[in-house]
Amino acid sequence: MKTLLVDLIILFLTINVNVSAQSRGKEGDKGIGIVLGDPTGITFKSWFNSKSAFDVAAAWTVERKDAFHIHASFLHHNYDFFNPNRGRMSLYFGVGGRLKIREDRSNVGVRIPLGTEYLFQGIPVGIFLEVAPIVNLVPSSNFDINSGIGVRYYFQSSSK
Repeated sequence: MKTLLVDLIILFLTINVNVSAQSRGKEGDKGIGIVLGDPTGITFKSWFNSKSAFDVAAAWTVERKDAFHIHASFLHHNYDFFNPNRGRMSLYFGVGGRLKIREDRSNVGVRIPLGTEYLFQGIPVGIFLEVAPIVNLVPSSNFDINSGIGVRYYFQSSSK
């Protein structure tokens, strides 16, 4: 399974892309990368405009028992909190869902991510840090939390 993950990352990075030298985080930008933490895996982000995006991750967690984790979230970015000399940095928050699959029990829940992302100027890379409280709803109600740090490579398809 981890070999498949590496193959998918290589495939996405070798697709014919047209990357401009401007900051990322605008309509049509898409990014793929890795997230390290709980859980650890691959992440994909697609921007609707300069302030809103959709984020998806497929990852593994090794807490107590191995589990496969999929989440998807709508994110809103606010650039008023940080003012770096170069690039752009946002504070973001959102809402989404999470599916956690384990051999003995699976969970479905609502996640509320809060994080920050720095988008480099001149290179199509962003780094992020995120914490996401989760309210599991199925099979029972309980509280969970995920956190991670990651990096994404941003690209635009050549058809755009």
